[in-house]
Amino acid sequence: QDEEKWDFVLVSDIHEVGSKKETKRKKFLDELSKKGFTIKKIEDKKLFYGVRAPKQIFQKYQWLLRNPDSRLQSPDAHSNIPVTTRIRIVNFILWNTVTSDLEKLQDLMKKKVFEAVFPLHEKEEVREFLKEKWARWRDIFRQQPIEKIRCYFGEKVALYFAWLGWYTYLLGFAAVVGLVVSVAGITVFNSSQLSKEICEANNTVMCPLCDQKCPFWLLSDTCTYAKVTHMIDNEGTVLFAMFMAIWATVFLELWKRQRATVVTDWDLYRWDEEEEELAMELINNLQHEPRQYQHSYLRSTIILLLVLLMIAVLIGIAHALVIYRVIATALFSQSDSEFLREQANTMAVMTGAVLHYVTIVIMTKVNRRVALFLCDLEKPRTFSQHENNFTVKIFTFQFFTNFSSLIYIAFFLGRINGHPGNYVRIAGKWRLEECHPSGCITDLFIQMAIIMLLKQTISNVMEYLIPWMAHKIRKWRQRPKKRSVMLGEEEEAEDPCKRQWLSNYQLGEVNFFSLFDEFLEMVIQYSFTTIFVAAFPLAPLLAFCNNLFEIRLDAIKMMRLRRRIVPRKANDIGIWLQVLEAIGILAVIGNGLVIAITSDFIPMQVYKYTYSPCMTENRTDVDCSTGYINHSLSVFRIQDFEPHTQVSETLLDLKIQEYRDYRNADDYSYTVQFWHIFAARLAFLILFEHAALCVKLIAAWYVPDVPKSVKNRFRERKHSNLRKELRWVMPQGRL
Repeated sequence: QDEEKWDFVLVSDIHEVGSKKETKRKKFLDELSKKGFTIKKIEDKKLFYGVRAPKQIFQKYQWLLRNPDSRLQSPDAHSNIPVTTRIRIVNFILWNTVTSDLEKLQDLMKKKVFEAVFPLHEKEEVREFLKEKWARWRDIFRQQPIEKIRCYFGEKVALYFAWLGWYTYLLGFAAVVGLVVSVAGITVFNSSQLSKEICEANNTVMCPLCDQKCPFWLLSDTCTYAKVTHMIDNEGTVLFAMFMAIWATVFLELWKRQRATVVTDWDLYRWDEEEEELAMELINNLQHEPRQYQHSYLRSTIILLLVLLMIAVLIGIAHALVIYRVIATALFSQSDSEFLREQANTMAVMTGAVLHYVTIVIMTKVNRRVALFLCDLEKPRTFSQHENNFTVKIFTFQFFTNFSSLIYIAFFLGRINGHPGNYVRIAGKWRLEECHPSGCITDLFIQMAIIMLLKQTISNVMEYLIPWMAHKIRKWRQRPKKRSVMLGEEEEAEDPCKRQWLSNYQLGEVNFFSLFDEFLEMVIQYSFTTIFVAAFPLAPLLAFCNNLFEIRLDAIKMMRLRRRIVPRKANDIGIWLQVLEAIGILAVIGNGLVIAITSDFIPMQVYKYTYSPCMTENRTDVDCSTGYINHSLSVFRIQDFEPHTQVSETLLDLKIQEYRDYRNADDYSYTVQFWHIFAARLAFLILFEHAALCVKLIAAWYVPDVPKSVKNRFRERKHSNLRKELRWVMPQGRL
């Protein structure tokens, strides 16, 4: 039965006899034959070559990578090698076999000599178990069989699903807290003192939102918007932001413990990747000389400059989105539709968010090509080094793609737009956007909600539908040929391998990016869940619901829609852990800045404890935030408008109007209150970040990375091995 198991299948078009491609294919297959590989050819619409490696290759691998302490004990004992290890070794040899023309498989693939190379989904017990008990939508709340995943897909894929399951499990706690904060916000929807003041401000006339056709408007017109803002922006949000900063640390520390437990059970805790790579190089070619570590300062400088250039381009795209919103606001404000005129700012933010999502989709593809190009320039020594370099670059590009626009809305919107009579303009024509008098946090909330919802609906649907439809189309294309085979070539159709190889070929292609894409998607989601969570407390809940489906979606894709992924050995999630730790620090900084700058929390606290009736009049019968809205508005004289601002003559009698800022009425310079609030914002930011980082450090110290039970188990195993060796040596000494 083992004789009919094939490690890999190579697929090629049927080339003309004597053609250049056919010659190159023959040379490559001859090289494999010299190494002792068994090759089987099956012809259909394509040529299929099954390859099986000789036993000696795996015996060499087991001998080279056996525990040094146990090598002396039983030099002839060769236990059965796991299928995942077998596939990994054969994959390495295939991609590193050099033909007489000094060409590797990668070069032959580029020249279309071979079309596809893949290991087979075998009809084994583990696969059937995973298909029935894991890769089904109905198992959405069932615990994942990590050990079985490892047996079929290898350690790297198993660690991805272990990490994703652990992340989703702990996300459940954050989701509950976020939901409680949001519900608490909804309960104050109608009772907030600030909302009441805005809703009752029937006599407060505000500056127009654009230069032409825009009317003056009453502050009370935006009553609902104000209620929504204060539903998001309240004291609970501050506590939740602090909670999420601590949660991010606890999650990573607990994951380190979980990973140590899992990896020790796999006997990989002190596995050396470099030793494995050198062993496989020697198995493939005994004359192989190891590649030296190299570093070029010139190359590093060029790559750094190119990375900075790419970041500048991504920030430029964020600026383009700002310009779109500015122009869209002006156009919506001049629309014939009353609804569009009234909701001009909200509509501009919402359409801008959709446009931002489209740029994310497009730039993700561009970022990948640029990151790959930069990695090729670096010439990394090993596959894992290449993967690490690529990960850092693409995450950096994706971070700026996803967050540049959000950073602008959170920290710059409404703060760099000038004031009535002296607005900052784009191309001297369009005014920059302003914040609503109730704050900018709702704009950030809308942007995050739309992007997260679109990413988790459209992206996930496409992620499933595209491979599913591609699989169905490939199967449909193969059907006519099968009938002709059954009728005209009965003998060939009987070959048991043919159907299996064809069905595997019809599945979706897998490559280096297949698992990487899943990790990147989750890490970007983790960024959304932690960095600006103060503005969107429902982010963990959305992420939690998404991940329940994501686990099964990834499982179905791997088991049913794609070819078998090449198993890779790993004892952790690699450089992603450092990326997650960096996001944890960014989460502290980001949430601190959102509360200090975007939120109205600090100005309100300054007002309550300095300027409110409670302080100035020692009153206890009123809410201490009474009068805050009026305090946060500044007065502007209509005659000071810029010349090209059209003002209706019927409203010239008003003499004054108001806008959100802390400026003097005479020369429009900043008031003492502005500097007081500025100092309070800065003080809070420093205190919040230091307190949160201290809590993170304490949490990291308090929760050990490796559980004591794991250390004890490792120590007992060492002790047992040494005792066995001593027993083996003692009788030898007596002879």
